Amino acid sequence: MNNRLLVLSALLAITVSACSQKDDSAAKAARESAQKAEAAIGSAAEATKTAAKDAASAAKESVVNASAATMEATKEAVEVTREASKEMVVKAADATKEAADKAKEAVGK
Repeated sequence: MNNRLLVLSALLAITVSACSQKDDSAAKAARESAQKAEAAIGSAAEATKTAAKDAASAAKESVVNASAATMEATKEAVEVTREASKEMVVKAADATKEAADKAKEAVGK
C-alpha cells in the first residue's frame, strides 16, 4: 500500500510540475519529491528481491539438511531392524531346539 501511495504522489508531483508554466518553489519541491519517491520505490524493490533470494536460499538449505537427516535416520532404522531380526531368528531357533528336545524326551518315556 505504501508503494501505491509513493507512486501516486510521484505521478501527481510530475503532473503538477508538467502543467505549471513557471518554475516556482512548489513545482521544484514536487519534482524533488517525485525523484525521492522513485528512488525509494527502487530501493524497496531491490530489498524485496534480495529478501526473496535469501528466503529461497534458506529454504533450499533447510531441505538439504532435512534430507540428510532423514537419510541418516533411515540408515539407523534399517540397522536396528536388522539387529532385531537377528535376535528373533536366534530366539526362534532356540525355541525350536527346545521344543525338539522336549519332544524327544516325551517319545523316550
